[in-house]
Amino acid sequence: MFIWDFVANTVLGQILDWCYSQIVGFLGNFFSEMGGMGAELFEMGWVQSIVLFFSYLGWALYGVGLVVACFEYGVEYSGGRGNVRETVLSAIKGFLAVSLFTQVPVRLYVLAISLQADLTAGITGYGSTSIGEAAKEALTDYRVVDSIVELGNPTPIGGFGSSPTSGLMLLFSLILMAYAVIKVFFANLKRGGILLIQIAVGSLYMFSVPRGYGDGFLQWCKQIIGLCLTAFLQATILVAGLMVFKSHALLGLGLMLSAGEIPRIAGAFGLDTTTRANIMSAVYTAQTAVNMTRTVIQAVK
Repeated sequence: MFIWDFVANTVLGQILDWCYSQIVGFLGNFFSEMGGMGAELFEMGWVQSIVLFFSYLGWALYGVGLVVACFEYGVEYSGGRGNVRETVLSAIKGFLAVSLFTQVPVRLYVLAISLQADLTAGITGYGSTSIGEAAKEALTDYRVVDSIVELGNPTPIGGFGSSPTSGLMLLFSLILMAYAVIKVFFANLKRGGILLIQIAVGSLYMFSVPRGYGDGFLQWCKQIIGLCLTAFLQATILVAGLMVFKSHALLGLGLMLSAGEIPRIAGAFGLDTTTRANIMSAVYTAQTAVNMTRTVIQAVK
């Protein structure tokens, strides 16, 4: 009976490790499915209508901006300072921007979610082994054990080491784990809507790009890249932290909590995922477009 306790400890310990990896794999798959829901948002009819509306708005602003750019070039040419090369290049850049600003963000987001799902599956290995295969591997490992001493020193479950761990410490770790998972959950839940808002805001920059003012649109592109990078890294780092937790609890908790800091770190490097600053800049661009259009109409009259 004494020896059977060690055998059960070894075999059941490996089966519990398999169950834990399956649970972590489920969470990784769940977050990838949530990201896929954000991408599927753009397959709905009413969302496509909204995107089409802002696409038409972008084309209209591009046309107005192109007319204003030609008008500004004429004014500068009359003063001997016109540069036709920069005007043509700005017009081409604006044409490419207005043609792709509703398509590329969605494709890039889908690519990030797909990569995150594949990488999560590779880290956790969910679905690669069945419970029967896990039991066979556990029995195989038991057969190669040399002595009862090795059976009596199994790897501790939970990653807290061989010393006794208080229940308060376990409760504290579970609270931190739940906090990290819930924070990433709500971040993934709203990411599809944020992408839709960013596409809507991007249409307002189509007035300034053909005129050669592309700083605001460049910042908008960085926002899109930051959003897709965050979608890829947050779930991946969270799943990696969950995998580390079973062997090194505090290190795994640190990884899981760092997943919530990815948007702030990306913002520090210019990849801000918030829409607050860009909305104000876009509104200012739209007001400039309206004022410049009035000026051109008055000049023509």
